[in-house]
Amino acid sequence: MKLEYIWLLNIFYGKIMSLFKFLPKRQVVNSPSPQFKYKNIHANHSKFHKLASLLQYSLEELSNTTVVFHLEGALLKSSSLFPYFMLVAFEAGGLFRAFILFLLYPLVWLLGEEHGLKVMVFVSFVGIRRKSFMIGSSVLPKFLLEDVGYEGFNAVMSAGRRKIAVSEMPRIMVECFLKDYVGVDLVEGREMKVVCGYFVGLMEGKKENGVVLNELLGCEKMSSHVIIGVGCFNKTSDHRVFSLCKDIYWVTKAEKKDWKILPREKYPKPLIFHDGRLAFRPTPVASLIMFMWFPLGIFIMFIRFTCGVSLPLYISAIVNASTGFRTTISRPKTLPTSTKPSGVLYVCNHRTLLDPIFVSIGVMKPLTAVTYSLSRFSEVVSPIKNIRLTRDREKDKKVMNKLLSLGDLVVCPEGTTCREPYLLRFSPLFAELTDEIVPTAVDLHVSMFYGSTASGRKWLDPLVNLFNPFVPYSVNILEKLPSSQTCNAGGKSKIEVANHVQNEIAKALGFKCTTLTRKDKYMILAGNEGII
Repeated sequence: MKLEYIWLLNIFYGKIMSLFKFLPKRQVVNSPSPQFKYKNIHANHSKFHKLASLLQYSLEELSNTTVVFHLEGALLKSSSLFPYFMLVAFEAGGLFRAFILFLLYPLVWLLGEEHGLKVMVFVSFVGIRRKSFMIGSSVLPKFLLEDVGYEGFNAVMSAGRRKIAVSEMPRIMVECFLKDYVGVDLVEGREMKVVCGYFVGLMEGKKENGVVLNELLGCEKMSSHVIIGVGCFNKTSDHRVFSLCKDIYWVTKAEKKDWKILPREKYPKPLIFHDGRLAFRPTPVASLIMFMWFPLGIFIMFIRFTCGVSLPLYISAIVNASTGFRTTISRPKTLPTSTKPSGVLYVCNHRTLLDPIFVSIGVMKPLTAVTYSLSRFSEVVSPIKNIRLTRDREKDKKVMNKLLSLGDLVVCPEGTTCREPYLLRFSPLFAELTDEIVPTAVDLHVSMFYGSTASGRKWLDPLVNLFNPFVPYSVNILEKLPSSQTCNAGGKSKIEVANHVQNEIAKALGFKCTTLTRKDKYMILAGNEGII
C-alpha cells in the first residue's frame, strides 16, 4: 500500500509542478555578459545567457574554452526519448518487445521524465546480451543525426578546446554518436547494470556533483581555460555538473521548436553506413501506423512474393505495381548487344538483393546473377539463376567467363549493399572478363523497412523488401562502355575501368564515390568481415 501512495503522490506532484509553466518566465538577458543567478543551480559564480549570444563570439575568443553541453537539451530538436528506446527494443529485442514498449507508452507519459525513462530502459534492455549490443554504433547515429538542431549544433561546435556531453540516456546508446560525429572528449551518461553478460534493465545511480567532470577538469579549473555550459532551460537546470561552468547558455523549448534540422551536407563526417530494419523515426504515432500495417503488410507481401516466383518477370512487375511496388525503367532506344560470341556483362550498383531481378526486368529477359554470401532461401526462391562465388579470384574468374560464354550476366562489384547516396569501391575483377560492359544504375526508396542487414537474419531480406507499403524502384541502363575505356581494346588497366564505371553510375544517380569496401562496412556495423 505504501508503494501505491508514493506512486499517486508522484503523479499528483508532477501535475502540480506542470502548472508552473503558465507562470511568467524569468527574463533571460541577451547580452553576452549579464550577471544574474538561478537558484536551482548550485554555483553562485555562474552567469546566464541566451544560447544565441554564444554565436557572437569569434573562434579565437572561444579557442581556450571547454564546453559542457546537455545532449537532449542543447543538441537534439525533439524533446521525446521514446523513439530511441523503440529503436533499441525493435532492433535488439525484436517485434514483440517493441510492441510491449508501445503499449506501455501511456504509462511512460503519466510517470513523467525520470520514472518514465526507467520504464523504457527496463523494457528495451532487460535480457539483451551485452557483448552483441551494437545498436549504439550501427543504428542510433543515423536517427540522432536526423534529430540534431542546426542552431544547437552551431553553438556546441563553435566552442572550443574540448567538448563534454551529458545525457539522460544510457551511455552505451549515445557514446559512439557523440564521439564519432560531434567529437566529444567525454560522455557522462548512466551506466547499465550487467549480470552474467546480460543487461538487467536497470541503470546505475547518478554520480554526485559531476565526479567524472571534476576528475577530468580539476586541473583546468585552475588554469586559463574557461568552462562554459550549454543546455535547455527546462531540462538542464537540475544538473549539478553545470555548477562547474563559469558561463551557462540556455535555450528554451519554445525556441527549440523553431530550430532547423541539421542538413546532411553539414554533417561533421558523411553518414555512409548504418544498420537496422526500421527506415523511419518510430515516434508513438509512427509506431502505431507500423503495427496497424502488419496484418495488411503480410497479405501484400504474400501476393508480391507469389507473383515474383510463379509469374514471368514482366507480368509480375505489372501486378506488383498495383500493390505499390513500382518500377521505373530507363534505357537506350536499342538495348546493347555483344559483338563477340560471349554475352553482355551488366555492371550495377548494389542497393538490395533484388537488384539483378530488376535489371532483368529492364532488359526484358532473365539474366544470370553472380552473388556472394546469399542465403539458401534467397537462392531457392529467386526467379532468375544465381551462381555463388567463392571470393577466390582465379576460381571466380573461371566461373564468370564460363557463364558469359553462355549468355548475358549481371554483377554487383560493390560486393555489399549501401543504403545512403554513396557508391563503395568496385572490385575490378569484372573489367578483366570482357569489353562488352554495360553500366546500370539502380535505386529505391523504402517507406518503412530496410531490406538488407549486416548483423540480422539475412534470409529475411527479400521478404522485408516486399513488406514495405510503397517501394519506388528505378533502373537506368546506360550506354555500353566505349572500347576506348576497356582493358583489351582500350588498353586501360582493370582499376581504371572499374573506377570509370563507378563514376558513370554515380553520375547517373547523383551519388558520391568512395574507396570504402564491404569489409569496412561489416567491421563498422557488425564487428566482422562479413563472411558467412
